Amino acid sequence: MDSPMESSSRDAQKVDVLIGGAGFAGLALAIALHQGLAPSFSVTVADPALAGPAKDGRASAIVAAARRLFETIGVWQEVEAQPILDMVVTDSRLADVVRPAFLSFDGDVEPGEPFAHMIENGPLLAALAAKAKAEGVALRPAAVTEIEFATDRTQVRLSNGEALAARLLVAADGARSAIRERAEEHFLPAGPFAILPLTRDVAVGHRSSIVWTEEAQAAARIVALPEAEFHAELERRFGLHLGEIAAVGPRRVLPLGLSVARAFIADRLALVGDAAHVIHPIAGQGLNMGLKDVAALAEVIVDAVRLGLDPGSLAVLERYQRWRRFDTMAMGIATDGLNRLFSNQSDVLRLVRDVGLGLVDRLPVLKRLFIREAAGLVGEVPKLLRGEAL
Repeated sequence: MDSPMESSSRDAQKVDVLIGGAGFAGLALAIALHQGLAPSFSVTVADPALAGPAKDGRASAIVAAARRLFETIGVWQEVEAQPILDMVVTDSRLADVVRPAFLSFDGDVEPGEPFAHMIENGPLLAALAAKAKAEGVALRPAAVTEIEFATDRTQVRLSNGEALAARLLVAADGARSAIRERAEEHFLPAGPFAILPLTRDVAVGHRSSIVWTEEAQAAARIVALPEAEFHAELERRFGLHLGEIAAVGPRRVLPLGLSVARAFIADRLALVGDAAHVIHPIAGQGLNMGLKDVAALAEVIVDAVRLGLDPGSLAVLERYQRWRRFDTMAMGIATDGLNRLFSNQSDVLRLVRDVGLGLVDRLPVLKRLFIREAAGLVGEVPKLLRGEAL
């Protein structure tokens, strides 16, 4: 007797690429593939979140390379963003009256091009979904619930009962990916506190997104404080150099960790974004690393299909894995190391890191290299991150 998947596969809709997950990575990948290979190449995105408007109230730092990707696929022009024109790094304790700046960066990777922008997630997700729909990407407000890998197709059933047969399945469904086969998670101690500018709101004035990391017990205690006490804790970390402050958004606690999948690919399967890796937010690189995945995988698939190759074959997908896994591991190790260095309270380590920051501040060539690295413009950069269409 045939299994339910086998019996439905004969009637399954055939698609070239099925992307599970309609976040930044999934939608950007769908748009890039459709623009590079339409009309003969079909792309479907499946995610229950597509049933309604984007509800992500967070904000993200979009580095220059990722902004170029969004510009190239035609969505950056639809949203408001706040350029980060400079960055100041301090190293101090909460009780310190003076917080000296040990390292500062100006914000240009090229003349007139800021190394990063701050943007609110909701409007950008909405712009991506609208662009995908306008391009002709098939959007399914349902989850991937069953997967069966075959020789030439991946048989998939969605939560709405629909059956699809895809040449390639892409997991873009986040850190707790239901599609990803395996991953290793290592939870790390907390550390940085960052103040990131957002566009000005007429009603409330200047706004900033706060990245505030604490150990788990301290975070639970702080988020449960009454308003006045919470404000005092925030003010202790924020300082008063920007004037009077007030919390205007809801309080949320999100666990942090470092996880990297053992493999980014399998036969007819590729992982992108948080489904492939989760890194510490100390350098604001998590989302941007996912967009590097998108740019690399899109270029690999487009090049392969134009050569008449099977986009779901291991031979094709190995190029994507070689391109992205080493870079991901290097960034994960670097952010882990930075977090451990700056969250350690040793006076000796504090002296060493402050001396190191001061030396870097006096070496313009090294500072520029760091800026370009943070902006995603070092190494083998995919076309979309250079602002080039596929």
